[in-house]
Amino acid sequence: MDPQQRIRQLEAEIENLKKQLQETTSTTLNTTKREKIETISSEVKDDNPYSRLMALKSMGIVKNYEKIRDFSIAVVGLGGVGAVVCEMLTRCGIGKLILFDFDTVTLANMNRLFYTPEQAGLTKVEASKQTLSKINPDVLFDTQSYNITSIEYFDEFMKCINTGHHLNGGKVDLVLSCVDNFEARVAINRACNELNIRWIESGVSEDAVCGHIQFMVPGLTACYECAPPLIVASGIKQVKREGVCAASLPTTMGITAGLLVQAVLKYLLKFGKISYYLGYSAMTDYFPTMKVRPNPTCTNQCCVKRQEEVKLLIEKNEFDLSLEDEEEEKHEEKIEHQENEWGIETIVDEKDYVEDEKKHSHLSHGVEYQYEKENKKVHDHELVNVDHSQDLEELMKQLQEL
Repeated sequence: MDPQQRIRQLEAEIENLKKQLQETTSTTLNTTKREKIETISSEVKDDNPYSRLMALKSMGIVKNYEKIRDFSIAVVGLGGVGAVVCEMLTRCGIGKLILFDFDTVTLANMNRLFYTPEQAGLTKVEASKQTLSKINPDVLFDTQSYNITSIEYFDEFMKCINTGHHLNGGKVDLVLSCVDNFEARVAINRACNELNIRWIESGVSEDAVCGHIQFMVPGLTACYECAPPLIVASGIKQVKREGVCAASLPTTMGITAGLLVQAVLKYLLKFGKISYYLGYSAMTDYFPTMKVRPNPTCTNQCCVKRQEEVKLLIEKNEFDLSLEDEEEEKHEEKIEHQENEWGIETIVDEKDYVEDEKKHSHLSHGVEYQYEKENKKVHDHELVNVDHSQDLEELMKQLQEL
């Protein structure tokens, strides 16, 4: 047989074996397939992926968790934060996710969570949809693989978030910014100000040890152009080296993604307190929170317009300020665990609580002493007599002779 012909024959056999291996691997991986679930149930059983989520209702945290399916979220940027955000929201059972990213998966992304080596070469939106639809086929996915900052696609981006809701064809409930550049954040800011859509900005520092999220309510809070962007000081000296890329830690990105999704769930399902700005420093375990008011002279005219609208609505008591001043419910529901046969419940002593609040009023919120300092009375015989006429050198000499 001709050597060249034999080589072609062997190459064909190799390709055939590769296909067989791929089919076998695919069959093995897909032996357990998650079927669609029409109605979310709280029934506790091994094949119900929603039972532990619905347990939030029985524990009194969330009143109606099943409403999670009614919301549509747009996620811009599917990198170290965005991809993990999408996975968390998918596992939580969100109704629809619109995924925006123009990049492709590379092996350089493998230090982060979510993506796998065999997805290298795929667009991030397709790779994400491929994985997420297997995790939860109940979620609707819309993929948009383009750069939102380009003139060509900015209008398309606005149209998507303005008409992308899966139930009514209207605006999405939230836009989540998980991008890593200033231009994309400004584009999201301008689109959300113009369309009056609330959004949450997020980011991780170039040294990979700080992260933050910032909730943007057009007209009520500062937009991204009202003031310079907020960052968390890491407390370490920044050293810029030419040709060195930004650092990336899956831990910091995972934490930031978790904080972001937690804020999304609290906002959509109306439980807990939402921070307008929440930072994180890995170097000091510091979590600063704050609120930044809008700038009346903001260069973004849509922002100024939204400020005037919010002001009028507040004067008419028509603006929802539940995020501003959360009042405790007068009638709190009594919470009992299902297996609590004695009906035991805990009661906070209001008097002790008020005293503790006064006692620790000088500390930051949420901080208290591990133990209280004992105010011990010192008696005369415990005091040490000091001769102030003695020289310091003389005292040191006497100390060394002891």
